[in-house]
Amino acid sequence: MTINGTITEKVRFWVESDTLKFLDNGLGRLSFDLAGGTFAWTCREALVWHEIRSAFRWQGREYHTGLYERHEVIGEPKELSDAFGCGLQVGIRHEKPGLPIVEQYFSLYEQQPFFLIRVVVAAEGGLKLNRIVVLQSAKLSIENAPSRHEASGEDQLHALRIPYDNDKWVRYIAQPLPWETESYEAAALFYPGSRRGFVTGSVSHDVWKTGIRIRSERAGRLDEFELYAGAAGVMTRDTQPHGYVHGPRVESPLVFAGYYDDYREGLEAYGQANAAVEPPLKWEGGVPFGWNSWSAAMSTLDYELYTSTSDFLRGEVQPLGFESGETLYINFDAFWDRLTAEEMADALRRVRENGHKPGTYWTPFAFWGSPEQFSREVEGTGGKYTYGEILLRDAEGEIVADIAGGLAIDPTHPGALQRIDWFTEKIIREGFEYVKLDFMAHGALEGKHYDPAITTGIAAYRHGLSYLASKLSPEAVGRPFFINLSIAPLFPYAFAHSRRISCDVFGQIGDTEYLLNSLTYGWWMNGCLYRFNDPDHTVLYKSFNQDETGWHEGRSRLTASVIAGTLLLLGDDFRKEGAAERAKAWLGNRAVMDIARLGQTFRPLEGGFGDRAADVFVLEVPASNPEGGDAWYMAVFNFDGTKGARKTVSLSRAGLNPKVLYRVDDLWEGTEQETAGELVVDLKPAEAKLFKLTQRTVI
Repeated sequence: MTINGTITEKVRFWVESDTLKFLDNGLGRLSFDLAGGTFAWTCREALVWHEIRSAFRWQGREYHTGLYERHEVIGEPKELSDAFGCGLQVGIRHEKPGLPIVEQYFSLYEQQPFFLIRVVVAAEGGLKLNRIVVLQSAKLSIENAPSRHEASGEDQLHALRIPYDNDKWVRYIAQPLPWETESYEAAALFYPGSRRGFVTGSVSHDVWKTGIRIRSERAGRLDEFELYAGAAGVMTRDTQPHGYVHGPRVESPLVFAGYYDDYREGLEAYGQANAAVEPPLKWEGGVPFGWNSWSAAMSTLDYELYTSTSDFLRGEVQPLGFESGETLYINFDAFWDRLTAEEMADALRRVRENGHKPGTYWTPFAFWGSPEQFSREVEGTGGKYTYGEILLRDAEGEIVADIAGGLAIDPTHPGALQRIDWFTEKIIREGFEYVKLDFMAHGALEGKHYDPAITTGIAAYRHGLSYLASKLSPEAVGRPFFINLSIAPLFPYAFAHSRRISCDVFGQIGDTEYLLNSLTYGWWMNGCLYRFNDPDHTVLYKSFNQDETGWHEGRSRLTASVIAGTLLLLGDDFRKEGAAERAKAWLGNRAVMDIARLGQTFRPLEGGFGDRAADVFVLEVPASNPEGGDAWYMAVFNFDGTKGARKTVSLSRAGLNPKVLYRVDDLWEGTEQETAGELVVDLKPAEAKLFKLTQRTVI
């Protein structure tokens, strides 16, 4: 192996001078400045990022690699052949007397427009850190390409903020610079018109919470950019600082950074990079269809509602085609404990007699009791532990502040793990086959954990969640068991089959728009991090806490769920005539239900709407149809509940051939038309339309 030679077919490392080295794969180039301790990344002659450095906070001060005196390549490049492909890894070491050593490890792969980087801070006597900056530089520019917006000056550089979790009705935000924000785990800079963009984020999630700080004081220009490990604050629900990581070598998360001609492909590639590092939890079954009790009843849940819902779906709706190819899940949400033991046993019997699978609900890392209940015995511990003993505490021994009224349970405490044993054994014994796990962010809070080897919130959360998932694995249960996360951090992801893509969503048009804000910027998680995005309970007619919805309002809510990925769990009380009427009218539409059964998410056509949702989403599916070729599905929404709207969709912008005549089937109305070049859609207030486009002839 020679440093100056070609190491792989497409990736080369070479030396221009003693202080300038390059790693190049033909698409992108990493340039290492061994005089200044920085590096640069250029890609496709469109992205140029200079003077990038890494840093860490130690002994009260922050030190970056540009302050170091000696910078050198570590040995020879290492050949790579892994889940990312074939490539090379190059290490750079930075040294200065009196300071810990900093090592950066860069990986570049054949035919990929991204690089990976991990930073290691090392000291012989050991050290502790709670902040490592992996990427730090304001000198990033993305050259825009001509677009349909550019002539009018509309195509401005936008930043995408991704929230840490889905609590408190948080939203994704994508707005033009100037702006100052902090994204979590991943972020993007992109032009909505040309779609060119830069995507970066952490792809390992075992120790750190990652933040991405973006600050701009002038349009199109960055004044500050840093991706760092050690985020903690209001948006991560933390009142305590990020925990310290100890050892002779403290590693950052592995970080992905790449440029794409279409930022949507970049976000999908980022998701796939995560899955390459840690595969998602496998699910061999179909798309879960069924019902969840929360929206229909909330705290008034009872035996009659639960059992009558199963009877209604079995007798009135399943014969029309509402099924996933297997069976339906009939799921309890919170307040399932209002049923007596006798009622619960009989309810589960009736559900199974209907051919349905029962599901349940739990908050494994949140305690809802008052201080008077701290002395209550923890289930499954044989009286060894009380709830007061298993709560998460700070460095002074005080209980960490509550979130939404719930106190955090320490996932590393043996009492918490024995409680998991008790609950999972109980629900397996009772025959449940689905669990919704709620308020999971409590388990990821920073604090002083019982296990001294676990010093950060994410490490504790991963410890507890992975333990829980192991108890519900097919091997442990003896049958498939579906694990759903409700209110939860986005990462780690590998211990559940689905995660709610947003906070609670009910049935009004504002709920639908809120849900679709999350789909606009989080569609890429479906089938990648989690097998399914969860669009929450689908309210067709009336949620317990809302007024009745209009016909189009309810159908828009159902359409949003169908295109999300999807779990299709209904959320109505079907003893109400309006709910039953809509269920029988809509859930028997086999063309629409066939889309839901695909379990695939639609892509947003456009982005860059501030904190609002896109109103057009598209999915391409290889189809067997008489005309041949693929089928394209398109969902178009009107979020205005008082006024109609006309939307004109460019077919070329949506990825279709503008020189082809397409047959357009309106799947809700059962009508057909033809179009070429564009699709003009007239929508009533709060209406959504769902189309299937198939090729007819070339014009």
